Amino acid sequence: MPAEKITLSGKQETFLITLYAKAMESRMPGSLLKDEFAAEAIRRIDYDFTKLNVPHDPMIGLALRAKILDDWTREFIDHTPIATVLHLGCGLDSRVFRLEPPTSVHWFDIDFPKVIELRRRLYPERDGCHLIGASVTDPDWLRDVPAEHPVMVIAEGLLPYLRKHEVLRLLDTLTAYFPSGELAFDGYSRLGVSLLRFAPPVRATGASLHWGIDDPRELERQVPRLKLVKELSGLDDPAQIIRMTWPTRLTILWCQFVPAFQRLGRFLLYRF
Repeated sequence: MPAEKITLSGKQETFLITLYAKAMESRMPGSLLKDEFAAEAIRRIDYDFTKLNVPHDPMIGLALRAKILDDWTREFIDHTPIATVLHLGCGLDSRVFRLEPPTSVHWFDIDFPKVIELRRRLYPERDGCHLIGASVTDPDWLRDVPAEHPVMVIAEGLLPYLRKHEVLRLLDTLTAYFPSGELAFDGYSRLGVSLLRFAPPVRATGASLHWGIDDPRELERQVPRLKLVKELSGLDDPAQIIRMTWPTRLTILWCQFVPAFQRLGRFLLYRF
């Protein structure tokens, strides 16, 4: 089978960071994800993943992020078996295969058209899973999504790449379109976004980051239907921290005593 060439750049290329991280974490002892789809995808893609310069510890961190969002999505599906799931900026994430939702769940993977084309070539079709090639900031893609069921919206590694007005317009649109639902994403403080701009993998793609959120309650005021349900730091799981190198473990310990660093990155769950 011929290798798939990558012709993307900027923020359209950033999905390769998480894909590579999840594939490599799946090879580590004690893997959280055991993501065989990611491992197979990087084998079939013609791309120099080493240029992304994704270190060992961020691989674990990105896998932990995916696992938390997986768990929240699984909990939603267990309580709402007839539902819609929107996986915004899905890239080549294999969440729908990891979770294996029942066919009563209408699952939509949304990303740029070129990313969705690549996804079609790399991953098998799955009953109940629909692929939409569009920018998530273009509201026209919602026309293809039924509005009558509760929705789980997942935005993993997406919102920091949008501008504030794009984030708020997207969330306003989604909370108005569906009768009820939940929203799960990784939220970075403004300081966190500033620091992410210097991360080698982000710099390697040339992508720009914009949106940060210092106070999760701030989003409740900006998008009134949203109510914060959970906030996790990502630094609360000793079993994952122990897998990281000792300099990172020391840094995490130090950050817990510095208020400005406690909310550099969190996992946020809202309900509406």
